[in-house]
Amino acid sequence: MIKGILLALTLVSGAAVAAGGSGYPLEHIDTDVTDQPSLQRGLATYSQFCAGCHSMEYQRYERTANDLGISNALFEEHLLPGHKKIGDLGTISMPADAAGEWFGAPPPDLTLVTRKRGNDWVYTYLKTFYTDPSRPLGVNNLVFPKVGMPHALQPLQGEQRLVCTNAPVKENGVVKTDPLTGNPILEDQCGVLDVVEGSGQLSADEYDRVIYDLVNYMAYVAEPSRAQSERLGIYVLLFLFVFFIVAYLLKREYWKDVH
Repeated sequence: MIKGILLALTLVSGAAVAAGGSGYPLEHIDTDVTDQPSLQRGLATYSQFCAGCHSMEYQRYERTANDLGISNALFEEHLLPGHKKIGDLGTISMPADAAGEWFGAPPPDLTLVTRKRGNDWVYTYLKTFYTDPSRPLGVNNLVFPKVGMPHALQPLQGEQRLVCTNAPVKENGVVKTDPLTGNPILEDQCGVLDVVEGSGQLSADEYDRVIYDLVNYMAYVAEPSRAQSERLGIYVLLFLFVFFIVAYLLKREYWKDVH
């Protein structure tokens, strides 16, 4: 009994760590590792904004190229670092010791981060950086408070600030409305994220799409055989269905004269 309680507490605490421990509500996304255009865009974003600091050392470039429908020649020309070969793993040249001095800790490898944190956590995390002059790198994060990472995608999203505003009241994710007028019920709320107008290259919807594609690509890298497994699973289910019919007919044939 005591061992069972301890195990439950361990699992709960592990889930809290995976969620970031901040209590900030996560936005849900449905990833699709069969969507090659999305995966290709996510790979491009990772290569441009993330690969300088974050490795994907458990994934080979050639596997990525093949799964995403990119020829090896095109991958080598546009996406492969100059000192790498197509069959290499996705390590980076940044020394871990130096990175630890610059950022306080070496930037984590991203191969399995969505398996550890969850797709929703990573998606929300990449959307909730905000300006914080008290932090060494000038930014903080609502999902991961006191984060030691710069906002690498700020040129795309723009500068976000925490502001006080008249925001709609939500209950279970649904905006509450006045029963008489039908208008949303508003209340003063502080700590609301607001993008400084004109500070980013993309609109809010465009940035959300970029982040979705990036997280979708990370979800693929975390489990590159998932799409193949899902396709194989369909064939297995079809085989079992056909086998069930054959087995049922055979059973009827064997038992038709048994009373």
